[in-house]
Amino acid sequence: MNKNTTLQFESIHKQYFPMVLQMCLGFTQGDYDKASDLSQEVFIKVWKHLDTFKGLSSYKTWIYRITVNTCLQLIRKEKKNNTMSIDSVHHQLVEESKNDVTEASNSLYKAIGQLNELDRLVIMMVLEGQHYDDISEVLGIEATNVRVKIHRIKKRLKKILDHE
Repeated sequence: MNKNTTLQFESIHKQYFPMVLQMCLGFTQGDYDKASDLSQEVFIKVWKHLDTFKGLSSYKTWIYRITVNTCLQLIRKEKKNNTMSIDSVHHQLVEESKNDVTEASNSLYKAIGQLNELDRLVIMMVLEGQHYDDISEVLGIEATNVRVKIHRIKKRLKKILDHE
């Protein structure tokens, strides 16, 4: 890769790393180390495929898709290996209090972890402040469906958090 590509990647990384890390935290139920590893994987993929980016969507949307696919691959792999239970993740989060994730965040991430994959993706995008149109584009569904889905997800999260 040439110097311009390197500078472009550095700019993209600086701008989108917080967003990617936040998404990964949601998929890993707040496990900062695992989320950091996932974020690094995402940006390795961005680096490898930067020269093939066609500009059909924004960098933000493109990176969201890479992030979601990377996180879903991890979830499917862990489901297949059956190595991660919510109880064990919760126990690990409690033990790793050195992380800068607050107790409220831990509860929220644990609750998000109980949602199905698509709902996790949607709520993490909402928490990132994404517009419904952007979420709609990433998911390939209508914006009105996104609104309904978000409403239902919030109700489910409230129910999960109320029963903790």
